Amino acid sequence: MGKIKDPVNFSTAFSVDKKDVLASGVVDVILNADTNLFIDPLLLEDSSHPEIGKSAYPRYRQHFGKIVKLLAASKVPEDVAWRNAKRLFQFHEISWTCLGYGGSVRGSGFGPELIEATLKTAREIIELGVTDVDLFMALALFEEGIGPDRISDMTTNIILPDLVSFNERIAKNLSLPTEAHTILNQKHYLATNPCSKQLEPLLLVPSDIVRDLPIASDWSDISRVVTENQLLRDQVNDHVGEIWATMSRKEKKRLRNSALRDKASFETVLNMLHESKGVPYDIASDPAGEVFWGDLVARVASQFPKDLSGFRGQLSDRDSVMQVVTEIINQFQFLVEKRDLWRELWDEKLKNHRKEKAAQRLLFAVADSYCKSNDLDLTPEAESGNGPVDFKVSSGYAGRVLVEIKLSTNHRLLHGYERQLEIYREAEQTTDAFFLVIDVGSLGTKDQQLLHLKNEQVKAGHAASEIVIVDGLPRDSASKRI
Repeated sequence: MGKIKDPVNFSTAFSVDKKDVLASGVVDVILNADTNLFIDPLLLEDSSHPEIGKSAYPRYRQHFGKIVKLLAASKVPEDVAWRNAKRLFQFHEISWTCLGYGGSVRGSGFGPELIEATLKTAREIIELGVTDVDLFMALALFEEGIGPDRISDMTTNIILPDLVSFNERIAKNLSLPTEAHTILNQKHYLATNPCSKQLEPLLLVPSDIVRDLPIASDWSDISRVVTENQLLRDQVNDHVGEIWATMSRKEKKRLRNSALRDKASFETVLNMLHESKGVPYDIASDPAGEVFWGDLVARVASQFPKDLSGFRGQLSDRDSVMQVVTEIINQFQFLVEKRDLWRELWDEKLKNHRKEKAAQRLLFAVADSYCKSNDLDLTPEAESGNGPVDFKVSSGYAGRVLVEIKLSTNHRLLHGYERQLEIYREAEQTTDAFFLVIDVGSLGTKDQQLLHLKNEQVKAGHAASEIVIVDGLPRDSASKRI
């Protein structure tokens, strides 16, 4: 994962009320880092925005309809029909939406080899007699190299004219400042991403066409629908029964062989996709914690100031860095336990805690706020070579402290303390680290087991990470307490 510094979301950068953003039906993206949401083409048809449901959806189907006809007409690779199909399958990275994976807003796109492999597989499917344009969505199930990012890139390329029209309307509705940007050889007046070095356009995306993972990569929904649908379950058993074993091991090649056995088998896969079409990501409750944290970076320091100015210019040694990180973690614990910041850990609609990534980003928002307001240096999500370190405060090579944050529900919690941080610390060549556990339930005796592991480490003469347990469980309001 790349490094993220000074995240800022759309509403903050453009001084737009978050309620107005929500009412407009757009994603309040982080402008200088990928928001891990993806445009799902299966959601286009039901969008409430006319630019999408009435224009983008038919455009998407027409585009792939042409490719299907060309591949059906092609006799051999690289004939005229094949080359025309390849031309229509040129999908490039479009970073203007700020959606995707990674620490920057750059994606991966479709390279020549992936295009060739995808078209060959699509032609095999068409030769079975399948002409449904959604066959290209199904490819993500068993074609190596096609995943959420590329499905989203593919869709964005096709519906780009409609996204532009949508943004022109939204810019007027939200009174956004606009500039002339040339897109598809035409000049359009759109908002500019202030965090882009090239001053690129900002393309806001409708919230009703995004998911945290496209359905073609989300086996859980497919499995659920098949289990509940007797007719579909019978079809699966008759034609692609091997899929269930494949699902658990994610063996795309084996699934490919099952699905491409005959027309009925592949159509069963398509039926699974159509029947399991999910719902858009709930931006309002933000269960995965994708968008809330950018706003918190701007709010925390102003609402709950913390004076750390005494450490400014003194962070070149381990002890001073350890002291400031300790202060930040203590303040984080105070805000969660005493100032209702625990609410940011929970999805009120589902009455369930957000994902672990949300807790990590909550700590990041607090830490970044105080480091920024006190002119200190914070590097979050640093690459260590052995997986991401969630947070690293750094001011010179000698002053590094790592902070790993886990939820109490994480079944690998003990393993994380015993092994993971030690590996990280070795990779980062640092000897100071915190292991911060957010109690959202199911803690049991894990805190005692963690303390035992720490004591055993110390007895053996090894460095041991500091353990901090933060109570993130929901509280009643003050008026309801006895």
